[in-house]
Amino acid sequence: MKIALTGNPNSGKTTLFNLYTGSNQYVGNWAGVTVEKKEGAFSYNGQTITLVDLPGIYSLSPYSMEEIITRNVLINERPDVLIDVVDGSNIERNLYLAVQLMELSVPMVLAVNMMDELEARGDKLDCGKLSRLLGVPVVPITARKAQNTELLLDTAVELARTSSYNPRRPVGQIQYDNTTSRVIREIYALLWEQPKLRGLPLWFYASKLLEGDQQAIQALQPDKKMLNKIEALVKSYEATSFYGDRETMLADARYKAITDIVAKSMVKRGGENSLTLSDKIDLVVTNRVLALPIFLLMMFLTFAATFGPVGDFLSEGIEHLLKNVLGGWVTARLDAAQAPGWTYGLLVDAVIGGVGGVLTFLPQIMILFTCLSLLEDSGYMARAAFIMDKLLHKIGLTGKSFIPMLMGFGCTTPAVMAARTMENERDRRLTIMITPFMSCGARLPIYALFAGTFFASHQGLVVFSMYLIGMVVAILSGLILKNTLFRGKVAPFVMELPPYRLPSLDALGRHVWEKCKGFLIKAGTLIFSMSVVIWLLQNFSWSLQLVEDNAQSIFASIGKAVAPVFAPLGFGNWQAAVSILAGLVAKETVVTSMMVLYGAASQAELAAILPTVFTNLSAFSFMVFCLLYMPCMSAFVSIRREMNSLKWALGTALFSTAVAYIVSLLLYQIGKIFLL
Repeated sequence: MKIALTGNPNSGKTTLFNLYTGSNQYVGNWAGVTVEKKEGAFSYNGQTITLVDLPGIYSLSPYSMEEIITRNVLINERPDVLIDVVDGSNIERNLYLAVQLMELSVPMVLAVNMMDELEARGDKLDCGKLSRLLGVPVVPITARKAQNTELLLDTAVELARTSSYNPRRPVGQIQYDNTTSRVIREIYALLWEQPKLRGLPLWFYASKLLEGDQQAIQALQPDKKMLNKIEALVKSYEATSFYGDRETMLADARYKAITDIVAKSMVKRGGENSLTLSDKIDLVVTNRVLALPIFLLMMFLTFAATFGPVGDFLSEGIEHLLKNVLGGWVTARLDAAQAPGWTYGLLVDAVIGGVGGVLTFLPQIMILFTCLSLLEDSGYMARAAFIMDKLLHKIGLTGKSFIPMLMGFGCTTPAVMAARTMENERDRRLTIMITPFMSCGARLPIYALFAGTFFASHQGLVVFSMYLIGMVVAILSGLILKNTLFRGKVAPFVMELPPYRLPSLDALGRHVWEKCKGFLIKAGTLIFSMSVVIWLLQNFSWSLQLVEDNAQSIFASIGKAVAPVFAPLGFGNWQAAVSILAGLVAKETVVTSMMVLYGAASQAELAAILPTVFTNLSAFSFMVFCLLYMPCMSAFVSIRREMNSLKWALGTALFSTAVAYIVSLLLYQIGKIFLL
């Protein structure tokens, strides 16, 4: 049995998906596009159920890739039953999608989520009456507390057993005004006259043709005679309203029907005009004067917690386990086997030292992602997009671009992919070009190493400055690009702010684990491989002879050729140059490379060596360059795919690297003047 989950963004759909599927889920992309696809399988009462988590959308209009994917899946793949998750605290807005889903003729259950919030507000929803008015089963749930979720699944399974897809009628019973209902019926009758179309959800297509939906016309391919008849019906329909616009008139008819249904099934005891807790909080956090300082304070506290005593203590513990316990055990085994000297360097210095040098930063990464997930799950990050809209508008973007940019704090690759949902091609390309300036989690080991070594008493503030510099550079770059490559009008920004919620420990744990799992997989595969490759290139000459002095190695010759380019930035040594080149594969390998190249068995040993080759100023310059230069190969491939152009991808990489060079050069050279 296949069940599909639909709903608006922030309706709790993914919480329900995680609750049912647990760890039995897999994530990929829909064929041909980069929108995330989630599926999970689980056994229920002896039956295997496949659950599909469709993208969060507001309607079935073809304005975004998520909306197109959802309607195509429901029409072409046709699940056995559909669970539409609606936010009970914002039910009118959520039912707009529900009434369109009913037209698809797929058996449907309406899950009214967040009932605890609705009741806490003093409102009361009669779900039985709502079910009778809509003509579909309605189940009240609170997904994050797993309340009534088993009843919801029972209802869905029973509905799939007793009902089936019937293209001759929609599920339920939505009553629009007489004029709208009549026109839809007449268009439906025209479509039903075509035998080849009778297996399709014609009620859905009738309403879409009334709207003037070009995708619907393309899918049905009606002949010219039918199109002329439909256009005649539409013109007579438009003549009945002062709106004079088919799409606006149908949307108005839907909302009037929804308003009537909600008025009959809900009692708003909290009062129509009373302020909710979210409204009261927003009076402060979205205040015109306080909003930006509060956002910066939130970010600063996040980084202060990340690099505080707890993170340092845990990092030291991991370093002790890897260096002294694991490293000591491997050394003892090699001693017992009387292994040749080079094996010590490969296994202890390269593998344990290189991979371990990155793993010691795992606690800080966990704390950082925990803080960011708390802000996201609570609903604050949506406010951050709203706060940044005015600022982004000045560089030719909207608050919608801030969502991919925020994701860039985690990883540039999915952040670039997230820009895929932006309808405007100009906005999408501009967003992709400046998103790599948002400091991804892979750069965190570099900041932690250098900030802890050169700015120990202020490392939280220094790391925070990296993220701040990235945002400032992104804004300035956006201004330049807006007035050169991307001239044009800015699209309007519309976004629904979800109510504030206490994040559930289960969801928080899943988010943090997903981020850390990716880091651990990378450490166990890519960084492990790079550690071995770097050790080989550092210990062998071009004639493949083992060298005693790594200054004679392959890496040294490459680094010495490149190093003069970086000398004006303050780090003209070949080890730094090679580390930067290695960072093109994955930013974490900058630290791994330095561990291997300097022969450091631990982070502490590397921290003792670095002050002999870097000053405080050159160290800060190095951090800024690593922050801004082109992203890793994975992100580069994503940029190439999303822009559908190698030229644009190379241009983005060259642009970010040129910006990194200029900013680091100015910082170092001006800094030298003040430090003389």
